[in-house]
Amino acid sequence: MPEGGIPRPLSPLDHEDRLRGRGHSWIAGVDEVGRGPLAGPVVAAAVILPAGEWIEGAGDSKAIRAIRRIQLAYEIRARARAVGVGAASVAEIDRLTIAGATALAVERALAALSQTPDHVILDGRPMRRLSWPHEAVVGGDALVHSVGCASIVAKVVRDELMGRLGERYPGYGWRRNAGYGTAEHMEAIQELGITPHHRRSFAPVRLRLEM
Repeated sequence: MPEGGIPRPLSPLDHEDRLRGRGHSWIAGVDEVGRGPLAGPVVAAAVILPAGEWIEGAGDSKAIRAIRRIQLAYEIRARARAVGVGAASVAEIDRLTIAGATALAVERALAALSQTPDHVILDGRPMRRLSWPHEAVVGGDALVHSVGCASIVAKVVRDELMGRLGERYPGYGWRRNAGYGTAEHMEAIQELGITPHHRRSFAPVRLRLEM
């Protein structure tokens, strides 16, 4: 048994099953994507699943091929009790810092749910700036099924958005790199400059502006 006396889950449904045994009915799993990129918003999703609902293949979105993520996102939306998506813009990231903007995106995702949750589970560590009472599970996208589903929804939404932005701003490879600082993206920043969708508070972009 791990430190703290909490049993390690045997499956990604165990954590939510224990919570339902304590009287929680509307459990929202929450995850975000886009903390690290140099461009684009940060996006969060919140997913409430029916008790015992298992969506085969859903888990950590980073470990799933892109086409399968899209298929799973449709299935999650069809089978979930509620799905909410929220985002924080580049301007909000630059004004609030990425931590503050991430909390804002999570707030918006939870507010977008059609059903108010009575328990919230975040992937990672607790968010001091989040107004919702919550618990956090490190590696939650692999350990808690609703959190894994939320990671897939958030990833698909953000990737689609970055693909559309990439069509408006060709040359940066955003459909391939989703705004992360790949070699292709860094070379484009040097050659093409900064767009309105770049995060000016992030060092590689800030340094380019100071040149």
